[in-house]
Amino acid sequence: MLPVFLEGLVVSFGLLLAIGPQNFYVLRQGLKHRHVFAVTTTTFVSDALMISLGVMGVGRFFADFPALAYWLGWGGVAFLMWFASKSLKAAIRPDVITDDRIDASAGAAAGRGAKIAVLHALAFAWLNPWAYVDTMVLIGGVSVKYDTDAARLMFLLGAVLASVMWFYTIGYGARRAAPLFAKPVTWRVLDSIITIVMLGVAFLLIRHQLSL
Repeated sequence: MLPVFLEGLVVSFGLLLAIGPQNFYVLRQGLKHRHVFAVTTTTFVSDALMISLGVMGVGRFFADFPALAYWLGWGGVAFLMWFASKSLKAAIRPDVITDDRIDASAGAAAGRGAKIAVLHALAFAWLNPWAYVDTMVLIGGVSVKYDTDAARLMFLLGAVLASVMWFYTIGYGARRAAPLFAKPVTWRVLDSIITIVMLGVAFLLIRHQLSL
């Protein structure tokens, strides 16, 4: 069963390494020390749930109901365009972090701020059609060849382990880079990259939606 587990691990890692809006959001929250646990856990749980649904074969549901996938795609476009505009404004007027602000924001997150951060994480996870393709279609499609529940479970565990390792690493690992981001130019570069990525993914989704 070890080869099956390792295949799930490698396949999932391969898809996660393609940096996209969801990964950038987790990274930025980690750098800002803003609700890192809440955002990282929300993102991981969402990804693990999608992977589980894919391995169980729910991905075929979307093939039977193309209208659902169509409107979900436009919802993703709207969210990505909105967040790109926010990142552009931040790039024009960059923020910086100081030791005092790091200490303050690294404390227990509570109230409206944490809720908004979690809602953003949920939106990046569930309003991104490519996430469904990666988890439910691609990962789920690879697992179809396994004809026993035990084998599918091992494949699922490997894929989910890759997800938890990836998101918690970029969420909490980003803290070590915090001193670098005390400089406005660093934030300007990061927010500019995020804006480009958001717009790029949004335009790809628009092209995909118009081809349906």
